[in-house]
Amino acid sequence: MAALNYTGVSHTVFHLLGVPGLEDQHVWISIPFFISYVTALLGNSLLIFIIVTKHSLQQPMYFFVCMLAGADIVLSTCIVPQALAVFWFHAGEISLDRCITQVFFLSSSFIYESGILLVMAFDHYIAICCSLRYTTALTCTLIGKIGVTLILRSCCTLFPVIFLLKRLTFCKSNILPNTACKHIVLARLSCDDIRVNIWYGFLVHDVNFGHIFIYLHTHTQ
Repeated sequence: MAALNYTGVSHTVFHLLGVPGLEDQHVWISIPFFISYVTALLGNSLLIFIIVTKHSLQQPMYFFVCMLAGADIVLSTCIVPQALAVFWFHAGEISLDRCITQVFFLSSSFIYESGILLVMAFDHYIAICCSLRYTTALTCTLIGKIGVTLILRSCCTLFPVIFLLKRLTFCKSNILPNTACKHIVLARLSCDDIRVNIWYGFLVHDVNFGHIFIYLHTHTQ
């Protein structure tokens, strides 16, 4: 794919459109977004509180559920507040650095969740095959190390995306037909060769959906 000719001017500010073609319905569209976000915040926060405070629930599987609930809070917070700002106040203007930051946290939260699902699949396997050693094998210290490892893994996986986007010159347009910034959608506004972005996005996507498949497979046996 040959790079297109451009003047060297790169957009540093972008505009999120929300839901293109339904701008007059944004207020109504925002209602399920708002209800879902409040429900996610309250539900996941309550779940974390119950698991942390109730001694009988302080077991490996529930700790992993607690991590998953925390990741869900971060993931929804990366998306919904920005979407509501677009729907309610037409505040779709976002800087390039802020847009890349949103891409990083949005994607890394998803990768963190997929990693937790993979660990929960192995937890399910150990509970069945090594039930007598289950509590001694998965100690609180080990679970904490697993949680930190998953955070580092998700951040390191998405770290190259920052440089893959920062190297691009965004000269085509500064209009994003979404409610949030996404890696490939943002990259397609560049006049540069984005094949590396596309292949890296496919790689991350396939690996993490593989984790979800493993989780579903182990929990349907």
